[in-house]
Amino acid sequence: MDKPRSSKPTRVRAKKTTRAVAPVVKAKPVVKERRKKAAYFNRELSWLAFNRRVLEQAQDARLPLLERVKFLAIVCSNLDEFFEIRVAGIIQQAESGVAEPSVDGLPPREQLRRIHSVVAAQVEDLYRCWHSELIPALAKKDIVFESAKDLDDGDVAWVRTYFREQIYPVLTPLALDQSHPFPQLGNKTLNIIVALDNPETTPIERLVAILPVPRILPRLVALPPDGTKQRFLFLSEIIKLCAGEFFPGYRVLQAHAFRVTRNSDLYIDEEEAENLLKKIEEELRNRRRGAAVRLEIEEGVDSTIFATLCEHLDLSHEYVFRLAGPLNLLRLMALAELDRPDLKFPPFTPVACSPLRVPEQIFDTLRAQDVLLHHPYDAFTPVVDFVEQAARDPQVFAIKQTLYRTSGDSPIVRALIAASRNGKQVTALVELKARFDEANNIQWARQLEEAGVHVVYGLVGHKTHCKCSLVVRREGDGMRRYVHLGTGNYNPRTARLYTDLSYFTSRESITEDVANLFNSLTGFSREPQFRHLLIAPFTLHARIQELITTEIENARAGRPARIIAKMNSLVDKATIDKLYEASAAGVSIDLIVRGTCCLVPGVEGLSENIRVRSIVGRFLEHARAFYFENAQAGEPKVFLGSADWMPRNFFRRIEVVFPVEDPTLRDWIAKEFFPTELRDTANARELYADGSYRPVKRKPGEAAFSAQASFMASAVARARNGE
Repeated sequence: MDKPRSSKPTRVRAKKTTRAVAPVVKAKPVVKERRKKAAYFNRELSWLAFNRRVLEQAQDARLPLLERVKFLAIVCSNLDEFFEIRVAGIIQQAESGVAEPSVDGLPPREQLRRIHSVVAAQVEDLYRCWHSELIPALAKKDIVFESAKDLDDGDVAWVRTYFREQIYPVLTPLALDQSHPFPQLGNKTLNIIVALDNPETTPIERLVAILPVPRILPRLVALPPDGTKQRFLFLSEIIKLCAGEFFPGYRVLQAHAFRVTRNSDLYIDEEEAENLLKKIEEELRNRRRGAAVRLEIEEGVDSTIFATLCEHLDLSHEYVFRLAGPLNLLRLMALAELDRPDLKFPPFTPVACSPLRVPEQIFDTLRAQDVLLHHPYDAFTPVVDFVEQAARDPQVFAIKQTLYRTSGDSPIVRALIAASRNGKQVTALVELKARFDEANNIQWARQLEEAGVHVVYGLVGHKTHCKCSLVVRREGDGMRRYVHLGTGNYNPRTARLYTDLSYFTSRESITEDVANLFNSLTGFSREPQFRHLLIAPFTLHARIQELITTEIENARAGRPARIIAKMNSLVDKATIDKLYEASAAGVSIDLIVRGTCCLVPGVEGLSENIRVRSIVGRFLEHARAFYFENAQAGEPKVFLGSADWMPRNFFRRIEVVFPVEDPTLRDWIAKEFFPTELRDTANARELYADGSYRPVKRKPGEAAFSAQASFMASAVARARNGE
């Protein structure tokens, strides 16, 4: 039986707050004909619309200059992963003759055609932003990007010396001819293709060679300063300028940078893989040799050379992008290290004023009250302290922990190792298939095993994506469990960049379910039972449908009915259809979806009571939170968790969505968190029925309101007041 909760609030609430008020809505029947025509957006095109919103941040002259550069780099990184995973999968469908359309009715080849069109326009705008906006703006701030053709004699001499000392020794030229087959080029690596001629023969021979550039070389090279100016030259420019040194006796006709993106998804039959860890290691080695899905190449390349590349890479022209250069603007992230605070966001330090700020008192505090933290506004330190204190506490007998993504020097992993060495039973559920973190997680798994930690990899066929930490502690004559549940990863670094929510509790109703979950994941359980947690793939999908149905029933009965849901992506067709049903019944629905949204809002007879917005700002919006009015029962239901509303989260992942049972914390979510997010007019974009995202309208003379800025200000105020 649960002990009484302390009435002491764990955070300060703003004065005169009210629960989010539902606008007046009218119930209308669903118009079947209209639904068939415009019921769903394409998943891939919706994601590209999200990437467009990130690009808009780079184009926003109101933002600090180096922050705009970072957003530009993020756009490029996003496109890389999009092609590696999403486009690669659609190409496989198309080439396999799969004709089944996506949820919006588009077959694979039509999706590829539209993707290419949208990406081409996006890439054009991206490079226009770089060349026409950011380079001139940086130059005005004494950050100059030089081109090889504009260097003076002194700079050319410096560059050639740098080339001979730092670059020439590590590059290997690869000829392309009958005796030299086309090389295996790594995924997303920089390469220079060079056309050569023997000046002693006629006609022009046009011999071809490739210079693969190892990742170890910096892509941005700092030139000697010119007064106050910091000057940079891209590595590709240096190599093209000096390429002739690799081919003595030949004349360089042209040199162009190019880059190949390959299918990087892992294809593993877990039921057939006797050793999952070794199989994933093997697949990681194969990743760099996956099928080519995109070629990026500088403009101006000779048509013959271009055709040679496409032929060897087995790529049709719709997967080729000719760029104004330089390639891979992700490398611009290096500029973030410049000591130019005048060109960055004002520094923000997460506040450390939670009830858990004294590590030695964590368990005493949690016996008295639940605690909710809002990252990055609240420091992530208590999450680390929770595990570290458990590792030190002689009364702690067991720790169970999920690890999906963590930092390179993870204090969580170090604490688990220390706990094991201190004689505690430690179990770590490490997800080896966390995309692009596989190698890192394999390393952690081995270190944990060597320290005596019981390492398991979850259920066959399912990624373990939930964020759970369970501590078992002897108190008096029995054992008491403490739990941390979150919406984000156990990664202190990303916790300063992502917005997430952390929930700590010792409520038996919650801790018992978490214990049952770990037992199900590490042992055998055909039908695990959970009383309070919503667990995928077992109960989450059905319970979300039930919660929406309750709002439908309340609306039809004339009672208040409201849904607010915040997530990263909304794709699941059954859930979208249920939301359409709720809209038709008169339920007021606000969706805060950062990325992909396949639901079409604002369509009469289908979704006129649904509003969708996306917030893209300084921090990456990552929290998942769900509000249901639940009017008949008399108090709202509030849930937090790790799951988006996507088929993969509902059916192919282990996810945990948990209720916020403490009334004070539940009120904060309902009366402060959601209203603040829904008030944003600075970084929020509203989705319209035509698929466009537009800035949220403000009243004449109304100042822009930023939810993130408001949360930062609130955190600073709490820290100042010592609360």
